[in-house]
Amino acid sequence: MIPPMAETPMTEAARAWWTTRWFAAIAVLAAFIPLLWPDVAPLTDLPGHIGRYRILAEAGIGPLAQHYAVRWAVIGNLGVDLIVLALHPILDVEPATRLVVMAIPPLTVAAMLWVGYEAHGRIPVAAGFALPLAFAYPFQLGFVNFCLSAAMALAGLALWIRLARTRPTWVRLAVLVPYAGLTWLCHTFGWAMLGLFVIGAEWSQRMERGEPWHVAAIRAGAMALPMAWPVAIVIAGGGDRLAGATGDWFNWSTKAVWIASMLHERWKAYDIAGVTLIACLSWAAIRSPRLAVVGVLRLPALFGLIAFLVLPLTLQGGAGVDMRVLPFATALWLLAIHTRPGHDGLARRIAALGTAFFVMRLATTTIAFAVLSQGQADAAKATVALPRGAAVLVLVNEPSFQTWAGPRLSHIAGLAIARKRVFDNEQWVLPGQQLIHPLHPSAMPFDRDPTQIVLPPEDHRVTIDFDTAIARFDRCTFSRVWTIDFPVGRARAADLIPIWSDGRSAVYSVASRRPGCLSSAPLRR
Repeated sequence: MIPPMAETPMTEAARAWWTTRWFAAIAVLAAFIPLLWPDVAPLTDLPGHIGRYRILAEAGIGPLAQHYAVRWAVIGNLGVDLIVLALHPILDVEPATRLVVMAIPPLTVAAMLWVGYEAHGRIPVAAGFALPLAFAYPFQLGFVNFCLSAAMALAGLALWIRLARTRPTWVRLAVLVPYAGLTWLCHTFGWAMLGLFVIGAEWSQRMERGEPWHVAAIRAGAMALPMAWPVAIVIAGGGDRLAGATGDWFNWSTKAVWIASMLHERWKAYDIAGVTLIACLSWAAIRSPRLAVVGVLRLPALFGLIAFLVLPLTLQGGAGVDMRVLPFATALWLLAIHTRPGHDGLARRIAALGTAFFVMRLATTTIAFAVLSQGQADAAKATVALPRGAAVLVLVNEPSFQTWAGPRLSHIAGLAIARKRVFDNEQWVLPGQQLIHPLHPSAMPFDRDPTQIVLPPEDHRVTIDFDTAIARFDRCTFSRVWTIDFPVGRARAADLIPIWSDGRSAVYSVASRRPGCLSSAPLRR
């Protein structure tokens, strides 16, 4: 058992307002505010996830059963999915998703404060700078399963530190081994992050007790090894679990963009200024004789940074793998900061500035979400022109990668699946990471993400050309074409008849469909 935390004199900083329970409670409740207004949180991928939740909730039930098969399996990407399915008997898919997603930032804020408390014995002075990272770029992109698992990883780290101080080793393992499995079920990358952080904390604590660094490293790894048991599930699942693409290693220019984009939301200069402020405080913690970093969080934060530098952009089909760990490693570093004895005035100034930073970011996030959700709601109005159960080719005018304030419409067609039970080409089909599989091979390649995304020709990520898609899509499969953020008439084909438009988007009926096509003869499963 690790000895109890050393008692420290009750300084003014230890009794200060930012160390109180009411501060923690207000911070957690305030994290709900940005998502109180939107019916659908305006996160890039979330509409697509909502579409998937509908498919899972109505597995085997028409008309979605004509379009998608559900192959149930235990995979490390089911966090929000399972909660929404559990709520489905009492709440429909969209309100259930709203409830779960709204809870993720407050859970993350609570986990951050808990980690800081366990490391310092009180809420740390720089906590306010860490809390906005609950809304960091992975959340803005709609990686909701990962973000939920990241909150669990932070809470798991806090629990590990607490049990290491208060309970025998076997208690830690008895609690954290099953907890690690739940974190993995939520999302694989969050589970990996939990293991990384726990090894760092254990290693640090053992070195502080006088163990040689190499002995401490081996024993820390051995302590965390039982938490790796979900690997057996992956291996038992066969090669399909590991079949996704992996690549784009050591892309330093992209990693630099990820750093600048940690608080990526809507206003580029403002968001980058926030990252710059965090970077300045982080550097000051290293250089200033008045600041220090608590050891139990220093190594976990460092390990997270190393993972960010070493990991590729794509791992087993998952995108932005390196970027995901960065905000949470940064949060741990900020939560590790404390002022040295005799600098209570500096502590008050840092706490006040951090709290003001958190409040300001919450205010602008609330405004940004209100604007973005209105844009998404306007785009989703086109679903009124889509027949229930139809097959719809979706083409979204996606801005360049350099565009900071995009409208987040790349997966808006997922709402058409949820509301009209349609088939479209925006759902993810990733080996080992998804349970749903499209049932229309004739639609290929327009049966999955990212064939709905039309990028500017100069963008290196170009996936499909608009005119090529219009010329080549299978007229027997698709009965409608939905173009988003393209003017009506942009789809130039004699057999496409505009039936709805709002000036920015349009729905076309396919006039050249032959007898025996999908609408009159559903595909057998």
